Amino acid sequence: MLRAVRKTLLVALVVAASALAAGCGGDDDEAAPTTTQAAGAGCTKDSLPTKTPGKLTIATDNPVFPPWFEGPKKDEPWDPTTTPTKKGYEAEVAYGVARELGFSDAEVEWKVVPFAQVFRPGPKDFDFDINEASYSAERAKAVDFSDSYYEVEQAVVGVEGTPIADAKSLAELRKHKLGVAIGTTSYDTIVKVVKPDADPAVYDTNNDAISGLKAKQIEGIVTDYPTSLYMSAVQVDDGTVVGRLPQVQGNPEHFGLVFEKGSDLVDCVNDAIATLRRNGTLDRLEQQWVSGAAPPVLR
Repeated sequence: MLRAVRKTLLVALVVAASALAAGCGGDDDEAAPTTTQAAGAGCTKDSLPTKTPGKLTIATDNPVFPPWFEGPKKDEPWDPTTTPTKKGYEAEVAYGVARELGFSDAEVEWKVVPFAQVFRPGPKDFDFDINEASYSAERAKAVDFSDSYYEVEQAVVGVEGTPIADAKSLAELRKHKLGVAIGTTSYDTIVKVVKPDADPAVYDTNNDAISGLKAKQIEGIVTDYPTSLYMSAVQVDDGTVVGRLPQVQGNPEHFGLVFEKGSDLVDCVNDAIATLRRNGTLDRLEQQWVSGAAPPVLR
């Protein structure tokens, strides 16, 4: 009964977030809101060393999914090569940062960059990337990160009626075969926090992990909590969020925008993020797109 109630709440969360976005977020063809200017000195649009003068080029993967980005139709994945979306937590954060820097919505250009390529050393053809990229000291050797725009929890997705769905502790979870997308901090959480009896299966993408779950190659998928909501409610038949996972000790996980190493934009973008946090925008967006009836933390 508890899992059934949780499943209902998760589906309601996805639907409610979509409906709220439709009422509050506006359509892509609406007039751009009035722009503001970042508080930091020298952070005016004309003074920023962007890749294209007068434009802000933002990268993300293809496709991307709710609650981070939402396509024109409810719960639809977004292909950034089509009309850019302004719906979803990361979409709204990206446009919010752009406006604080003085760019109108029309002056934002989107570019597709696969997740694994974002952290490669060398020049970038974007100003920053937003794609649920968790900060790590290893990644920061090759790229620069902004301050946090989202504090991350990991969670486990399983299938209703299977043994893993009954797990109430890390000790019970360890007995089950887990899967994870390559290059994500979810892997670190499995190895350092869950410490399963069997090595986790590693997949190229979350979509591949979902296929592995459906094929019964694995019993559960570890991913960030917001993604687990969409995955369990929409992508996995009879999916359920088994529980959230404790953070790695001494290393609280957070998402940051990713820049070319040595980028002169980082300080100004950090000013913009600080403004969005100070004026309550980040809290509002998190409530709108992410928060809900959270499952318990497995300990």
